[in-house]
Amino acid sequence: MELTLNPGALTLEDLQAVHRGEARLQLADAAWPLVQASAAVVARAAAGQAPVYGVNTGFGKLAGVRISEGDLALLQLNLIRSHSVGVGAALPAPVVRLMLALKAASLARGASGVRPVIIETLLQVLNAGLVPWVPSQGSVGASGDLAPLSHMTLALIGEGEFLVDGRREPAGTMLARHGIAPLALAAKEGLALINGTQTSTALALHAFLAFEPVLESALVVGALTVDAARGSDGPFDPRIHALRGQPGQIDVAQYYRALLHGSAIRASHAEGDDRVQDPYCLRCQPQVVGACLDQLRHAALVLLREANAVTDNPLVFADGAALVSGGNFHAEPVALAADAMAVAIAEVGAIAERRIAMLIDTGVSRLPPFLAREPGLNSGFMIAHVTAAALASENKSLAHPASVDSLPTSANQEDHVSMATFAARRLQPMIDNVAHILAIEWLAAAQGIEFLRPLRSAPALEQAHALLRAQCPSVECDRFLAPDIERAAALVHDGALSRVFRTLAGLPALWTPA
Repeated sequence: MELTLNPGALTLEDLQAVHRGEARLQLADAAWPLVQASAAVVARAAAGQAPVYGVNTGFGKLAGVRISEGDLALLQLNLIRSHSVGVGAALPAPVVRLMLALKAASLARGASGVRPVIIETLLQVLNAGLVPWVPSQGSVGASGDLAPLSHMTLALIGEGEFLVDGRREPAGTMLARHGIAPLALAAKEGLALINGTQTSTALALHAFLAFEPVLESALVVGALTVDAARGSDGPFDPRIHALRGQPGQIDVAQYYRALLHGSAIRASHAEGDDRVQDPYCLRCQPQVVGACLDQLRHAALVLLREANAVTDNPLVFADGAALVSGGNFHAEPVALAADAMAVAIAEVGAIAERRIAMLIDTGVSRLPPFLAREPGLNSGFMIAHVTAAALASENKSLAHPASVDSLPTSANQEDHVSMATFAARRLQPMIDNVAHILAIEWLAAAQGIEFLRPLRSAPALEQAHALLRAQCPSVECDRFLAPDIERAAALVHDGALSRVFRTLAGLPALWTPA
């Protein structure tokens, strides 16, 4: 799809298209004059005698070192070379695509002082489907994501590498193959390319978008467990949630009412049930998952602002011909948003693990022990629950806030940092853990539903049951269960189960900011 980039006006839908590799970007015509005007301010500063940080001085603690006019281009080239010091596995292609797009969007606001060719090259590389090789580790998320953005820029100047079918290929060769001229950097342009929060923001957006189908799956599986345990839908009564007024809670209760609507299982015990109240893992789902949803919606707002922001330094104000040093490169907003996401992701998995524990406990669920057809001879879901517990516990450790772990760098010039890049990067293994917890719960809940036959669950939940059984047969006796867990987790990850949720009409949008 063709997408016009309007600087400062990127939407979540735009970012999703870039993330998927479905968008070819072009810059709105109206943006070019401001880009040219800010570049002219930098050109005049470079030709002048006054010291201007990043234009004719060294960087960081070396800002007091004056650079001669003849060395200004070399200064920018040396900056990229010296800062390309990342380690670890390569960032995935969707993250790097977002980095390219976000950097182009930021520079295109006309406050960075780069020439149009810089933005044009970023978009050419993105549109050609080229993915710079960018190591995932090495940024503290404060003076910009210096190392990862340097690796991205190193590819643009023809000295780095691109990833092609999992292989690292020389950047110069790949640029030539696609008819893209390597960048030759002018004053301030290297600094503008690597100052900024585009890596941490891209990583956080990557996690946000990856968690969407997992969260929708959690809603479906949580509702299926309610029916498998013959729980009540009374706790989802809208009057309860209106009295509290928390938007996420109100919406999640509505999701559950829709998912459970029409269940013959629920109708079978609507009257005469001797249980007064369900365990918290069933009746408090709106309160718990709703609070998580509120946090995720807030994170979406923060990340969308950051995706549209100018975060390099110094900033150029063409209307006053001024270059002003500041600290927009400090990624604290991204770090705190990622930390909030981590806690929310962990909690979605934590309550799912509790639902599994409830299902296998015959004293609570009133289902056969461990959901085994012949308990004793068969262990059923006994150890599958142990796996879920291990993953939930792992997520508790991973949810520790990264933003509180500031560590000074650059000879104490950069004396408080955000750790945003790690804060965002650690979200992917957490999401994978939750997907596997939900896979185990889905298998367990489906087994529980089958003990209640011939009664039928709600139409949406029967769809979820059928989707699982097409891949994973009922557990009639103990067997090798790990492949079933992986198949179910794949259905959670790839959105197959979330599509059951999306078939329900008239529900509030999941990511609508509260």
